[in-house]
Amino acid sequence: IPVFILAGLLVHCVFLVSIFDIYFSSPLVHGMTPQQTPLPPPAKRLVLFVADGLRADSLYELNSNGTPRAPYLRSILENNGSWGISHTRVPTESRPGHVALIAGFYEDVSAVAKGWKENPVEFDSVFNESKYTWSWGSPDILPMFAKGATGDHVYTFCYAAESEDFGAEDAAKLDIWVFDHVKSFFNSSRSNQTLFSALNEEKVVLFLHLLGIDTNGHAHRPNSREYQENIKQVDEGVKEIASLIDNFYGNDGKTAFILTSDHGMTDWGSHGAGHPSETLTPLIVWGAGVNYPQKVTSQFFEDNFLKEWKLENLKRIDVNQADIAPLMASLIGVPFPLNSVGTLPLEYLNSSAHFKAESMFTNAVQILEQFKVKMSQKKETTLSFLFTPFKPLPDSEQINLLKKIRLYIQQQKYDEAVSLCKALIDLALEGLSYYHTYDRLFLGLSIALGFVGWTTYVILVIIKAHTNLTKTAPTNEKKSTVLFYGFASAGMIIAFFLLIQTCPWTYYVYCLLPVPVWYAVVREIPVIQDLATNVLSLRIGQSIGFLLVCVLGIEILVFSFFYRSALTIGLLVFAGWPVITRLWIQAKTRALIWTLLCMLLAIFPLMPVVGREPNIPLVIAAGLMTLLVSFFSLYKELASLCKSGNKYRDNEDLKVCFYQMFSVALSTYVVSSTHNSLKNKQGLPVMNQIISWMTLVSSPVLLLLSPTFLFQRLFSILLSLMSTYLLLSTGYEALFPLALFGLMFAWINMEQEALQHYGLSLKGKLAVFNFTYAVDITQFRQLHLDDIRRSFFFVFFIVTAFFGTGNIASINSFDPASVYCFLTVFSPFMMGGLLLLKVAIPFVLVSCAFEAVQVTTQLSSKSLFLIVLVISDIMALHFFFLVKDYGSWLDIGTSISHYVLVMSLTIFMMVMNGLAQLLTTQRLGLPRRTKHHPT
Repeated sequence: IPVFILAGLLVHCVFLVSIFDIYFSSPLVHGMTPQQTPLPPPAKRLVLFVADGLRADSLYELNSNGTPRAPYLRSILENNGSWGISHTRVPTESRPGHVALIAGFYEDVSAVAKGWKENPVEFDSVFNESKYTWSWGSPDILPMFAKGATGDHVYTFCYAAESEDFGAEDAAKLDIWVFDHVKSFFNSSRSNQTLFSALNEEKVVLFLHLLGIDTNGHAHRPNSREYQENIKQVDEGVKEIASLIDNFYGNDGKTAFILTSDHGMTDWGSHGAGHPSETLTPLIVWGAGVNYPQKVTSQFFEDNFLKEWKLENLKRIDVNQADIAPLMASLIGVPFPLNSVGTLPLEYLNSSAHFKAESMFTNAVQILEQFKVKMSQKKETTLSFLFTPFKPLPDSEQINLLKKIRLYIQQQKYDEAVSLCKALIDLALEGLSYYHTYDRLFLGLSIALGFVGWTTYVILVIIKAHTNLTKTAPTNEKKSTVLFYGFASAGMIIAFFLLIQTCPWTYYVYCLLPVPVWYAVVREIPVIQDLATNVLSLRIGQSIGFLLVCVLGIEILVFSFFYRSALTIGLLVFAGWPVITRLWIQAKTRALIWTLLCMLLAIFPLMPVVGREPNIPLVIAAGLMTLLVSFFSLYKELASLCKSGNKYRDNEDLKVCFYQMFSVALSTYVVSSTHNSLKNKQGLPVMNQIISWMTLVSSPVLLLLSPTFLFQRLFSILLSLMSTYLLLSTGYEALFPLALFGLMFAWINMEQEALQHYGLSLKGKLAVFNFTYAVDITQFRQLHLDDIRRSFFFVFFIVTAFFGTGNIASINSFDPASVYCFLTVFSPFMMGGLLLLKVAIPFVLVSCAFEAVQVTTQLSSKSLFLIVLVISDIMALHFFFLVKDYGSWLDIGTSISHYVLVMSLTIFMMVMNGLAQLLTTQRLGLPRRTKHHPT
C-alpha cells in the first residue's frame, strides 16, 4: 500500500505541475539589442504619478452638484493635455499592473506564482533604460524595479510596511508622505551639487507611487467619502508637485507628466479579476511633447462614459496598459524596454510626422527582435524535418517589410510607414504567441495519455483487491518478460528522441510517465478479461443505465465549478434519494430530516458570492444559533443519560463542552465589536486581536479534550471550528457550516439505514459507537455497487464545501474584510493563509463525517478512497483540457484554479483523511483528581 500511495502522490504532483509548463511558462526571451529612436526627444524628464487602485469613473465623474472630483486634473485634460482610458489586463493586482506600465509586458501567471513582492524574472524597464530614476512610495512596489535595474541609477524612498493599515484612521497619509518627501528632496538638492547636476541631466524619471486610494478603497469601498476625499488630496498633491518641478527647472517646457493607475476596484472593494471597474483606469498626459486637447463633434465608444462624464467634445484616446511604456520611452528618448509588447499610442504625441514614423519603426523593430530570438530558440531545440515555422512572417517577408518602411520614411510617406509598422507589430506579436505555445499539443497529449492510464490502473486495482469479480490466474512469466522489454524499449526510444532535441528535463518526465503507467495496466489483462465477462453477463440496459448515471453525476460536478447553481440541482436530487431507493419506508423521520436539510443547503449556492457587502447581524445570528443548538443537544444528552443511569459523561467532559460554547459566544462578541470599532475609525482593538489569535490556537486543543463517542466528538469538532469560522465571516457564510454539519449528521444516520436496506450488515447503535475502538480488520467487507454512490456523495459534499458560499472569489479577488479580527496591516501571506483556513473549515467537517461513514459501514478507508481517486481524476482530465491562457483574467484564473483545485483535491484528501482520523480518534488526557470514599 505505501508504494501505491507514493506512486499516486508522485503522479498527481507531475500532473499538477505540468500545466504551469504547458500553459504558463514565462514568455520572456533574452538576447535582443536595444532599439532607440534616432531623432532628439521632445522631453528631458518625465514625472509618472501612479494612483494605486484609482478607477477611471471615480476620477472623471462629476460630483452631484456638477463640480469635478479632481479640479486640477480636470482643467489639465480640458486645457493642456490628452486623456483616455488605459485598459489593464489581469491579474488586476499592483505588481502586474506596474510591470505592464513600466516594462511594457503582461506578467504571466508563473511569475505571480513565484513571488509577490520580489522580481522573479529578469526584465528590462523604462527605469532601467533611464539615466536616473528617483521613486517614492510603497515598499511592495519600488524595490522590484530597483533590483531589476543594471547599475546603480534607480533610487527608492519607501515608508514602513506597517503603514499600510486597512483599519487606520486615514490611509491618505501614505500619499501625503510621498508628496512631502518629494518636496523636501527638491529643496535639499539646492544645497547638494551632485544631486542638483544629476537632476539637470536628460533622460530622468521621477516616479510617485500613491497607495492611499487603494488602501481606502479596500477599507471603506470606492463609493465612500474617504475614497473620494483621497482623490481630492491626490489632485492637490499633483498640482503642487507639477508647480514645484516647473519652478525648479525655470519653466523650460521640457517636462512630460503622466497620471494613471495600475488597476481599478470593484464596488465592494476588491480587485484581481476582470470586471470593468477593475480593468478601466484613467490616463492623463500633459507637458513636453504631448498633444493639446483635441475638440471633436462626435466620437463613438461602446460605453456611455463620455456622456456621464460630460467629456463628449474632448477626444478620448484609449490605450492598452502596456502601451504606456513605449510612450514614456519615446517622450524622453530612451530605448524601448526589451520585453515590451506595447504599441506606441501616436495620438498622444505632439511632434513631427517624421518623429512619429521613426518612433513607430523603432517600436516595430523592437518587437520583431523578440520574435526572431523566440524563433531561433525553438529552431535550435527541434529536429529540422519536424520544425514548422510561423507561415505569415518568414525571413523574406521580414526583410521586405523593413525595406518598404525605410523607403516610405525616406520618401516622407509617413502615414503609409506608420500603418505598415502597425501591421508588422501585429504579425510579430502573433508569431511570438505561436512559438510560445509551440510544444503545447505534444505535451498535452502526453499528460492526457498518462491520466487515462493512471485512472484505468486504479479501477483495475479496485476490482482486483476489493471486489469478488475476478479469479486469481497464474502469471505467465514469458509474456511478462516480453511485455517488460517491449515497454522498456519504447521508453528508450522516447528518451533518445528528446535527447537529440535538447529538451528540458521536465519534458522527459511528462513523456516517459505514460510508459510505466500503461505497462502496469497491460500486466492486468486477465483482470480486464474477467471484468468484460462479468459485464457482458449483465443486462445491457442495466449496464448502460449505470454508466449514464455515473457520467451524469461527474458532469454535474464539473458543471458546478462554472455555475454554482448546479450544486443546487445536485442537492435537490439528493433530497429525493430516500424516495428513489425506497429507503424512506423503513426510516420515515430520518428520511424527512435528510430531505429538509438537503433543501436548506441547496439555498446557499444560489446566494451571491461572499464578500460583496458585510452583514454582521447574520454572523451574530449564526453564533447565537450555534449556542442554541449546543444547549439543546446538551440537554437531550443529559436527559437520556439520567434516564439510562449511565454516568460516562463526567464533569471534565461537561467543562470542555462549556468552554467551547463560551469560545463561540466570545467569537460572536469579537466580530461585532471589531466591526463597530473599524466603522468608527478606531482601528482593531488589541484585546479583540489577542482573543482572536487565542481562539484560533486553543480551539483544536479543546476539541481533542472531548470524548471520542461518535456524535459527541463530531459535535465538539463543529463547536471548535465554528468559533474560528465566525471570526473569519462577514455575512451569510457564517450560517453555512451549521447547515452543512446538519446534513453530515443526517448522512451518517442515512448510511446506516442504507446498509440495513441492502442487507450488508445489521443496524449498529450509533449513540454508543466510539471512534477509538479499533475496527477489526476481518470485519472489513468487500465493495458493493452502493459504495460508488457513497464515494460520489463525499466528492459532491467536498465540492459543495468549497463553492457553497463562492469562497473561491475570496482568494481570486482579494478582499481583506474577512481577516479584520486578526489583522488589518497589509500582509499578503498572512491574510492569504487565513482565507485558506476559512475555505478549509467546511472541508474538515465533510472529511470527519466521511471518516464516520467509513468506520460505521465497516469499509477500509483505502477502498473508498480509491473510488474517490477515480472520480476526481476523471474530473481533473476535464479541467486539463479547459485550462485557458487567454481571455479575461477571470477566465484564466478560474480555469487554473479549477484544475489545481481538482488535482489538489486528491493530495488534499489524503491529508484530510489523516487529519479526520486524528480529530476523531485522538484524545488528550487531563490529570484528574481521584476521589477518596470513606470506608
